Amino acid sequence: MTAFIYWYLLIILLGWLTFPLAYYLFPALADRGYTLSRAFGLLIWGYVFWLFASLGIAQNDLGGLLLGLVILGGLSVWAFVKCKSEIIYWTRSNRRLILITEGLFFATFGLMAFFRAANPEIVGTEKPMELMFINGIMNSPVFPPRDLWLSGYSISYYYFGYVMASMLAMFTGTPATMAFNLMISLIFGLSAAGAYGILYNLLSMRQNRRLATERNVEDHSSNDTSLSSFLFPLFAPLFLLLVSNIEGFLDVLHRKGFFWQFKADGTATSRFWTWLDIPELRDVPAQPIRWIPERFWWWWRASRVVQDYDLNGTFREAIDEFPFFSFLLGDLHPHVLAMPFTILAVGVALNLFLGGWRGNIDLYFGQLRINKTGFFTIALVLGGLAFLNTWDTLIAAALIVFSYALVRVREADWGWERIEDILLLGIPLVVTAFVMYLPFYIGFDSQAGGLTPNFMYPTRGVQLWIMWGTLFIPLFAYLLYLWRTKTPTHWRAGIFTTLGILIALIVVMFLLGFLALRLRPELVMPILEAQGLNANAFIADSMARRLSYIGSLLTLLALLVPTLAFLFKSDVHSPSSFVLLMIALGALLILGPDFLYLRDNFGYRINTVFKFYYQAWIVLSLASAYGIVVLLQNLRGAAKVAFSVIFALVLVVGLTYPAIGIFSKTNNFKPPFGYTLDDFDRIQRENPDEAAAILWLRSAPDGILAEAQIIGGSYTSYGRISVYTGLPAVLGWPGHEGQWRDNALQGSRLQDIETLYTTSDWATAQEIIDRYNIRYIVVGNLERTTYQVNEDKFNRFLKPAFQQGNVTVYEVP
Repeated sequence: MTAFIYWYLLIILLGWLTFPLAYYLFPALADRGYTLSRAFGLLIWGYVFWLFASLGIAQNDLGGLLLGLVILGGLSVWAFVKCKSEIIYWTRSNRRLILITEGLFFATFGLMAFFRAANPEIVGTEKPMELMFINGIMNSPVFPPRDLWLSGYSISYYYFGYVMASMLAMFTGTPATMAFNLMISLIFGLSAAGAYGILYNLLSMRQNRRLATERNVEDHSSNDTSLSSFLFPLFAPLFLLLVSNIEGFLDVLHRKGFFWQFKADGTATSRFWTWLDIPELRDVPAQPIRWIPERFWWWWRASRVVQDYDLNGTFREAIDEFPFFSFLLGDLHPHVLAMPFTILAVGVALNLFLGGWRGNIDLYFGQLRINKTGFFTIALVLGGLAFLNTWDTLIAAALIVFSYALVRVREADWGWERIEDILLLGIPLVVTAFVMYLPFYIGFDSQAGGLTPNFMYPTRGVQLWIMWGTLFIPLFAYLLYLWRTKTPTHWRAGIFTTLGILIALIVVMFLLGFLALRLRPELVMPILEAQGLNANAFIADSMARRLSYIGSLLTLLALLVPTLAFLFKSDVHSPSSFVLLMIALGALLILGPDFLYLRDNFGYRINTVFKFYYQAWIVLSLASAYGIVVLLQNLRGAAKVAFSVIFALVLVVGLTYPAIGIFSKTNNFKPPFGYTLDDFDRIQRENPDEAAAILWLRSAPDGILAEAQIIGGSYTSYGRISVYTGLPAVLGWPGHEGQWRDNALQGSRLQDIETLYTTSDWATAQEIIDRYNIRYIVVGNLERTTYQVNEDKFNRFLKPAFQQGNVTVYEVP
C-alpha cells in the first residue's frame, strides 16, 4: 500500500510539473495537454535521464534521476513564465475536467493495482524476462544496461519502458518485484487518462464548431460545460481498455451447451462450433453444463482466435491480443508499456491536425509548414515510441504525417502535392528521431528481416469478426450515420484508392515471392516441398483459399471504401476527418498481414498479426468511442432506440470477457496467501532457501554468476537467480537471446555451463570460470535436477559463501 501511494503521488507531481510545458506545446487541444501530461512528463524525464546516463553525463542512480527532473522542471518553469496568466485562467476554468481526469486516473491506477495484488506472480509466459530487464537496468552501473542473460553484453531490445519502470522503482525505493506490478497498473491508469483526453478534445472541437456554426461566427473557443461533455469521453477508456473481443461471450455460450446436439449415448455434435474452428470451443462442453468457463486458463483463447493453417492443414499459431487480455495476463511487454505513449502520439497528431505548431521551416529541398518546437516535439515522441516498441512507430508516424497532409489540404486542397508534403515531413522526422535516440541504435541488434509475402494465411471472415466485432459494429453504424445524414462523399476516390491499395498489396506480394524464388531459392523451396507443390500449384491453391476466405477481405473493403470516400470529401476542419483517418489506418493495419509480414525467427506472420492488430485496436477503439457518442447525441426516434439496443448488446458481448476473466484470474479475489504487490513474497514462501540465497546475492559484491540453463529453457524457471538478483548470468533463456541478437554470440555457453557443473576435472572447470569471469556458482534444486552435479570439486577448490538447506552459493576468490 505504501509503495502504491509513493508511485501515485510521484506521478501526480510529475504531471503537474509537466503541465505548463504541455500547455505551451499543445496549444490547439482543448485540454492543453493536461490529460497527457503524466505520460509526456515520464517520457521527457526518461529521455533526459537515459541520454545523460548513456553519454556518461549522469550516473544510473538517484542523482541522475534528480538531474533529469531538474531539467524537466526548468523547461516547465520557462513555459509557465511565458504563459503564467493563461495557465492560471485555464486551471480555474477547467476544474471539472481536472477533477474527472484525476478521479479517472486514481480509479484506474488503484483498481488495477488491487487486481494485481490478488495475483502478483511474475511466473509463466515472458514475465521473468520482463522482470530481468527491470532488475538488470536497476543494477547496471552504467548505460547501456547489461543483459542479465548474456554476461558481457548489453540489452539488445527496445527497453525504454523498462528504463521508466526502473526509474520509478529507484526513485521510490521500490523493489523490482513490486515495481513490475505497479508499472502494469500505472500503464493502465495513464492509458485511461490519455484515451479520455483524446476523445474529450475531439468532442470539444465538434461542439465548438457546432456552436460557432449556429452563431454564424468564426468563434471556435466556446466551451460546453455540461456534465455530459465530461462524461461522454469516458467511452474512450472503456472501449480501449475494457471492451474485448467476442471470444469470451462465445466461451460462455459454449460452456452452457448452446448450438450442441447432445445424443443419448453422451456424445454431441455441432456444426456451428466446428465451423468457427476455434480450439477448445470445437470440443464438447464438459458436464455438467454451466454458465461460467472453468477450464484452466480459459481466457487465454481470446488472444488466439485467428487460426492459420498451411495448405497441408498444419496449424500455425497467430497472436491477436487486445489490451484487456494484456492486463489480465499481466505481461509487462513493450507493446503494453508503449500504450500511453502511443496515445500521446495520437494527441500529437491531433494537435497538429487542429492547427497547432503553425510556422515555417526552410529545408534544402522544400518548406515545412510547422514550427521548430512542434517538429522536435514530434521527433521526441516518435523516437521514444521506437525505443519503447519499434512496431508502434508505424501507426504513430502515419497518423502524424497524414494529419499534416490534412492540414495542407485546408490550405491548398487535395492534389498530388500532398504526397510531397508527407515525404517532406516524414523523412526529416525519421532522421531526427533516429539521431535523438542514437545511443539506443548503436547497441541494438535484431534478427528481424525484410518483408515476406503471405500467400497461405489470409484471415477467415468469421474469425475476423470474432476478433473485431465489438469495434466493427459501432464503426459501421457511424459510417451509416454519415451516409444517412448526407455527409459529402467522393465515392470514386474512395473506391479507386481502396482498389489501388489492394492491388499494390497483391503486386508487392507476388513481386516479393518472385524475387525470393529467383534470389533465395533456399528459403522458398523447403516451403514448396513441405506443401508437396510446385510454384504454380502453390499459388493456385493459395488463391483458391483466399477466395474461400473472402469474407475477411469484403469486410475490410466495406470499412475502407466509405471511410476514404467520406475522408476525401470531408470538411478538413471537422474532427470527423481525424476520426476517419484513424479508421482508415486501423483497417489497413488489419488488412496488411493478409498479404505481407515481417520475417523474423518464427518464419511466419505470428508477430506481424500480433503487433499490427494491437495498434489497430488502439486507433479503432478511439474511433468507435467517438462514433458512439456522436450517434447517442444526434440520433432521434426509432433510430436512436435501435442503436441504443445494438450498443447495449455490444457492451454485453464485449464486457463478458473482463467481467468473468478478472474473477477467474484472481480466484474470485480470494488470494490464498493474502494481497500483496511483491512477487518476492511468493519466492520466500515457496522456496525459502533460494529466497535467502537471492537476498544474500543482492547484498554481495557485483559479479557474474552461473546457474542452470538448458535448450528450450524459455518460459520456465531457468534463469531465476539472475532475474531476482540483478546479477548477470553466463546465459539465460537461449531461445530469447537468439531472437534479440545473432545466435553465434552465445557460442558454447550452454554446453560450458553443463560442463562446469558436471565435470570432475577442476582444470576444466577453472578454464570455464576464467573464460566467463564467473564469480558466483549457484547449486540449488534446479541445478541438481538438471545436471548430475559434481559438487566435490567446488567444495575442494572454492569457498561456500552462502549455504542454507539445499542451496549453496560458491564464490570464486
